[in-house]
Amino acid sequence: MSLQLELDAVAEQIKQKAPPAALASIEKANDELAKSPLANLALKIGDSIPAFELPDASGKLIKSADLLKQGPILLTFYRGEWCPFCNVALKGLYDYLPAIKAKGANLIAISPQTPDYSAISQNNHAPKIPVLSDLGNKVAREFGLVFTLSESLRPIYSSFGIDLTAHNGDSSFELPVPATYLISSNGIVLERFIDVDYRKRIEPKTALSWLEKI
Repeated sequence: MSLQLELDAVAEQIKQKAPPAALASIEKANDELAKSPLANLALKIGDSIPAFELPDASGKLIKSADLLKQGPILLTFYRGEWCPFCNVALKGLYDYLPAIKAKGANLIAISPQTPDYSAISQNNHAPKIPVLSDLGNKVAREFGLVFTLSESLRPIYSSFGIDLTAHNGDSSFELPVPATYLISSNGIVLERFIDVDYRKRIEPKTALSWLEKI
């Protein structure tokens, strides 16, 4: 089964359970985000990535410079462990970890959630890769991926049991648009996948095909 079919199944489950008014508000917010220039402003192929230093799930600081010394990086930004689409997408990439490693690359995940919540993501979906905490979306902002969750969606998220202030350790309601980048060992973006619709993610086989070109 393709990853998109799995994501579509998650979307259908939510559609069956969520109130129609909530679904309408979510679709409206998605449409508004789709009209924004965000995807066009994010780092593009050929751009250099910003250097970063972020804590992993255990609190250990991980430097991008050290990661790049090991080879290319498949870097995926996700919203958090509270997002079922993110969990499916992260697990989908993680299932290809042996093949990614065989190509000499590392898989790295970044979200704005605190290390405690990153640990949940790591333990449940990606136990053998660095899952980094980008508090305040500092790195995601430098990649051009950050947006502010619509005020109309905040009570809806709360009604779903999602407390973003607890997960992210702040009250900004800022999130990254999910994105996956292939970065060369000298820090240049070789490929990217960005879709402002969080229900759409890169197919792991596509990410693997990127690595076959380098």
